[in-house]
Amino acid sequence: MGDRKSFPGWLALAAAVALFACAPGGDGGDGGEQAEDVMPAETLEEAASNPRFGVWELESDAEPPTRNVMTYEPWGDGGMMVTVAQTNSEGETSEWGYATMFDGVFREVEGQQNATTAVEVIDEWTNHIHNARNGDVYQTIVNVLSEDGNTINNEYRRMMQDGTERVSHAVYRRIQ
Repeated sequence: MGDRKSFPGWLALAAAVALFACAPGGDGGDGGEQAEDVMPAETLEEAASNPRFGVWELESDAEPPTRNVMTYEPWGDGGMMVTVAQTNSEGETSEWGYATMFDGVFREVEGQQNATTAVEVIDEWTNHIHNARNGDVYQTIVNVLSEDGNTINNEYRRMMQDGTERVSHAVYRRIQ
């Protein structure tokens, strides 16, 4: 991953967990398959300005209706709105999201009580996402975009109360 900013390991882990928790889900009934074939010109322009803009689905072996979908959209002057929609194994849905200017500033997460998230750009392929609850960072996500722009690999780093670090991984594939 190269040189990282000097965030404590537990902070990085906390951010990763938050991102994972935010992944969007849905029922898939929005005709997304057709959207892959034809993109409006404005969507193509937005995608060119930030290759992360689009809709991403978590790779999972979980049986339907389980689903996790992240949507990255332009926000403000150069920022991004992240929305995560999830459907659990019982078919219950939830949605949460946050806005970022990629400046490392913590902003409120809508749909999650007492949660904030900060995103910083490490290089053209890598972002660090720091997740906090009640002001304490509990996770950092190392979010890496593939060179072809169709896969996001997340490494979730979370510091446990006993001082050990828990690391997990998730892969998201572009669906739009």
